[in-house]
Amino acid sequence: MRINVKKLVPEAVIPKFATEFSSGADLVSVENFELEPGERKKIGTGLVFNPEGFLDIQVRSRSGLAFKNGVVVLNSPGTIDADFLGEVCVILYNSSKEKFIGKVGDRIAQVVCNPLKVSYVEVDEISTQTARGTGGFGSTGR
Repeated sequence: MRINVKKLVPEAVIPKFATEFSSGADLVSVENFELEPGERKKIGTGLVFNPEGFLDIQVRSRSGLAFKNGVVVLNSPGTIDADFLGEVCVILYNSSKEKFIGKVGDRIAQVVCNPLKVSYVEVDEISTQTARGTGGFGSTGR
């Protein structure tokens, strides 16, 4: 899988995998920012992705940032469609009780890419006669 990446600003950092078995590559902030407790902000990465072929590109929280600071990707996993050619941004949320200060160059999220299997939606009659039926939201137990 190959993703062509364009840097929009000099501060942008091309995502790198930390180890040979890393599934996610870090995304870095190109701006200084502050997140008050309970606040969310859209933070720029200064990057545009242009994948070759069908890729499912997801933006996920970094475990260290979440555990140490309570800062997470709000819509994790965020989706970057393969045909989206705008700047990749990250919606960060501060779930802690303390202000978080981010700086240019901070690793704020990670991006994970997987081959995308194209699915099709068709109108059809659907049987509700299954073991589960229409139950959801915890209906199968705790």
